Amino acid sequence: MKNRIKVLRAERDWSQQTLADRLDVSRQTINSIERGKYDPSLPLAFSLARIFECNIEDIFQPE
Repeated sequence: MKNRIKVLRAERDWSQQTLADRLDVSRQTINSIERGKYDPSLPLAFSLARIFECNIEDIFQPE
């Protein structure tokens, strides 16, 4: 699954650690999601959408 987390994070000038802290997950989790090595759970995907103030479809796209 492709995602735009790195772009959305950069637009806000957030580090991976900043986003991880906001989501209460590890920086490694954010890194793995950004690199496509890990697909987030549905609750985590909703949390990402809430934090970025967009829809899940605006963050994740099927490959």
